[in-house]
Amino acid sequence: MTVTIYHNPDCGTSRNTLAMIRNAGIEPAVIDYLHNPPSRQELTTMIADAGLAVREAIREKGTPFDALGLADPSLSDDQLLDAMLAHPILINRPFVITPIGTRLCRPSEAVLDILPETHKGAFAKEDGEQVLDAEGKRLV
Repeated sequence: MTVTIYHNPDCGTSRNTLAMIRNAGIEPAVIDYLHNPPSRQELTTMIADAGLAVREAIREKGTPFDALGLADPSLSDDQLLDAMLAHPILINRPFVITPIGTRLCRPSEAVLDILPETHKGAFAKEDGEQVLDAEGKRLV
């Protein structure tokens, strides 16, 4: 199975999502989107395939969201996309793409909806929250 994760290694949610993908026995294509941002078309497709509005895919915390005035409801999707492409830190993460679907994996266990049930045992997030039991079955 081909899996791609738009990853930020400094983000705990992104690290947990990547670890869950690997726990399923899959080595994904890992794209550090801060250094290799998606194209406008790729970003637009990811957002649409995840069933999100452009505004739902913007990260506010720890970004120039407020400084850029992006809370303004009169801004168009094109203007929001322009900001996301100019400042990739505004792209919420992690986005994961599999043949089963595309998700913005917040919370990280949302990735389980688009992975096969091939998990290799128990899994706990970095904070200790159990997500999978010893047989690899979903707990949350």
